[in-house]
Amino acid sequence: MIAQPYQLYVERKDRARNMARYYAMSIEANLFGELCLTRRWGRIGTNGQTLIHHFEREQDAVALFLDLTRRKCARGYRPRSTPARESDSFAPSTVIELEAIR
Repeated sequence: MIAQPYQLYVERKDRARNMARYYAMSIEANLFGELCLTRRWGRIGTNGQTLIHHFEREQDAVALFLDLTRRKCARGYRPRSTPARESDSFAPSTVIELEAIR
């Protein structure tokens, strides 16, 4: 069981380069009780791509989650500036302080 929920949704926009990207991550248990870090990314408004990592220990999943968060912040990804839609399954339910994990 996960001690606390881990979810992140960030975007990177640059009108000059016609760039509108999103990156979403969450750590959840699957039906077999394994911890999974699910990563989704792509152009805003599309389904994009999905990659799932399986872990035996929560520590390993959280370490990868924080490492990827640092990398995305370094590349210019920022939290969404407008409120999330209720139908967005990757909308953050817990606010993660991006400044604290840099």
